[in-house]
This record gives sequence, structure tokens and C-alpha cells, in this order.
Amino acid sequence: MATHTKITAPVTALVMAGKRSGALDPLAEAAGVAQKAVVPVNGVPMIERVVAAVAACPEVAAIRIVAHEPDEIAAIPLIAALMEEGRLAFAEGRFNIVDSVLSGAQGVDFPLLITTADNCLVTPEGYREFIAKCLAEDAQGAAGLATREAVQEADPVGQKRFYEFSDGGYSNCNMYWIGSREALSAAEIMREGGQFMKYPSRIIKAFGLVNLIRFRLGWGTKEKLFAQISRRFGFKLVPVVLSDGHYAIDVDEERTLGVTEKILKRREGDRSGSAPAA
Repeated sequence: MATHTKITAPVTALVMAGKRSGALDPLAEAAGVAQKAVVPVNGVPMIERVVAAVAACPEVAAIRIVAHEPDEIAAIPLIAALMEEGRLAFAEGRFNIVDSVLSGAQGVDFPLLITTADNCLVTPEGYREFIAKCLAEDAQGAAGLATREAVQEADPVGQKRFYEFSDGGYSNCNMYWIGSREALSAAEIMREGGQFMKYPSRIIKAFGLVNLIRFRLGWGTKEKLFAQISRRFGFKLVPVVLSDGHYAIDVDEERTLGVTEKILKRREGDRSGSAPAA
């Protein structure tokens, strides 16, 4: 396995806010905005929530938003203020997530925390937990997971897809870690959005056929599978189990938008009368 320098903070946060295949998302169309990232959720644009959460992490130095249409996002006051401070910049979105990550990683300092603009329920504490666990493992690559039990406790219908391992079911939290520039090859795991449950051929491409068979049959723990994938890539890749099942609930469509708004209204009151960002 490749040797590397031990990972230390500070961390660069990449917030993925591009359009899928460049098409207008149905939620954006319904909200009258140009892209999903600025759809208001309980009165606050999704991207604003995520950027505010990562910006509140002391471990995060720089923030890079990867987007196809930055102007609409840059008009949000919080985003504009962070740009003025020199802490936030934009990178050009590509039309798949791996190439977008590579675009966002140009010229930045490692390690990278990668998250998505629709991760509205992840708190600063959630990002700090993920960063701390990645650093403690000295991980060159990592994926944030939540247990089925934690996700269903957060909301019974908030997430319906789980990866099955011999030690239980887990859901993806759309949080990833790249420890060094040399480990960027591990971003291949996220190609096409990482929707392995729907498209098993993507596991074959990223992980290999034997690992696909093991994955589909639930053979072995998540740690065993990640260890096998680590050998394939030549870098230490680890699963990071997070404490709060809310982190696995993101805004994909109208149903999960409703679930997310319901949870946020419990947390912060009803802010849906707030005007969306200009």
C-alpha cells in the first residue's frame, strides 16, 4: 500500500452544488430558481445551510463550492460575506461528480471534506465528528455512514436505501474524505453519484467483480469490504459511522424535501415564510 505523510488539519471543504447532467431539477423548477442548491428548505437555501455548517467547524479553513451556475449562489449574503473574507471560492462544475471533485480539488490544500449542497440536516457537530474520526484513523479516503437503526429513529421514512453488511444495514451520509492529492483516485468511488444500489455495474468499475459479489450477498463486515477496496486502490479507505441518523437524510425529491422541512421546523421553528435569496 502506498506510503504517505500523516494527515493533519486544517481541512478544505468541497461543497458539491452542480446540476445533474446540466438539467433543471424538478425541485428547482417548482421553487422558481435555476438550480437545486438554492431551493429554500424551511425558508433557507439548501447551500446556505451546508456552507454555514462547514464554516462553523474550526478545522475547516477554506471552502470551495463546485457549481455550474455560481452567480445565483454567490448572491446569498452568507456566501458573499465568506467570499469577501477570502475564505470561500467557486470551482467549475462538471457533468459527473468525480470530474467535479477533481475540478474542486485544483489548487487546494488537503485533506478534503466533501459534502453535498442538499445535506441540510448535517450540523457543525456532525462535520466535526466526521473530520475527527477521519483524522484519528489517518484515513486517505473515507465515507460517512449511519446505521439503519439511527436513520429510522431520526425519521421512519427519511431514507429507504441501505447497504447490507454482515454487521447490519448502513446508509450513506454523502460525506467523503480525501486525505491527500495522491489519494484522489479514490474519488472514483463516487462516480455517477455513488448510486450503487441502483447500478451494481458501478461497483464492478470502482471495486471489482469479487467485491460486488461480496457486497450483494452481504458477506463480511463493512470494515472487511473497505479493507479489500483499500488494497485495490493502494490507499487506506475506511467507513466512518456517525452518531446521528439525520445525517443520512438529504433532499433528493419532494418526499425527502417534506421530511427535511418537518425535521427542521422541529429544530428551529417555522421559517418557511422567509424570502429565498435573491
